[in-house]
Amino acid sequence: MAEQANVSIGTVDRVIHNRGEVNPATREKIMKILAEMNYQPNILASTLASKKTHVFAILFPEPQSDEAYWNKPITGVRRAFSELQQYGIQITSYQYSQTDPHSFEEKAAEIIDSHPEGVVLAPFYSRESKAFIAKLNEQNIPFIFIDSNLKECNKISYIGQNSFQCGALAAKLFDFSLPGRANILVVHFAKEMDNQNHLVQRENGFYDYFNQTDPGKQKTLHTLEIENTADTNFYYLLDQEIEKLGGLDGVFVTNSQVYRLADYLVERGLKHVRLIGHDLILQNVKHLRSGVVDFLICQRPEEQGYQAINTLFEHVILKKQVAAENYTSIDIVTKENVDYYKEFNLSSYGTN
Repeated sequence: MAEQANVSIGTVDRVIHNRGEVNPATREKIMKILAEMNYQPNILASTLASKKTHVFAILFPEPQSDEAYWNKPITGVRRAFSELQQYGIQITSYQYSQTDPHSFEEKAAEIIDSHPEGVVLAPFYSRESKAFIAKLNEQNIPFIFIDSNLKECNKISYIGQNSFQCGALAAKLFDFSLPGRANILVVHFAKEMDNQNHLVQRENGFYDYFNQTDPGKQKTLHTLEIENTADTNFYYLLDQEIEKLGGLDGVFVTNSQVYRLADYLVERGLKHVRLIGHDLILQNVKHLRSGVVDFLICQRPEEQGYQAINTLFEHVILKKQVAAENYTSIDIVTKENVDYYKEFNLSSYGTN
């Protein structure tokens, strides 16, 4: 290439890496030759040679137990890190409480003070997430959403399910399995529901499906928010709602705590009630096997964590343009197919 342009190798190097002064006409000649050759700089090799450290931050909810959902995206993050650490990638993990928005604010402030090159966050709390995003924008720190999507924000990418469609899918499953008249309860195990974006979207999708397909209002729908699950005192709230409805035919739990509702149905002897919830965690799978839970709507959280780190790497280090929306699959899992999901095979947990 240097011979073609009739310049030194050093001049070509300065043009490729955009450093030092080069005569504009010479630069233009070299750039034209590079384009004709379809030259692609070996960014990975340059990154390895530079030995520079690139710090990413992740901000996820704190897992509530060893089997809880949020352990899975972290597993995916670790897998991505094991592949990318040779390029100087470091990942700092920050975790906030799923019951305290102030803990999100505290961890977000720590991230801002640490000045990472990129952030992967689960915007569990809408208001606090938007305030955090404003500060990221001030510092020109790119960010990626996982699990929940805030569409009005200038994220690099979103990796996760379409929450609205998840809710619509749950409604369709009820429509098929409960023909005719039915009383269906939508249950949120969460605080400050107006601030829980992904749960709100699931509920909206659920109601929208029946608004479109049930003009005769054969399905009676009602929503119950349960904030305190520290003990079984919430059972009386469910008892009251069922009494108001005049009976219960189905329950849709909008998050991974469907096992709490399953425990209630067993305690009350209501095993005939259709029960649909989210996520392949151990407590849910046990009730799925026993037939108390009919369907679990599942995503692939490990893949979300893995893809999020790789997508941030591609954007920050490789300077690639990445897709703004990366929707992951929406899986319907039953006791008949759960053993085909590797984390819950027969050899690991047995059968009921």
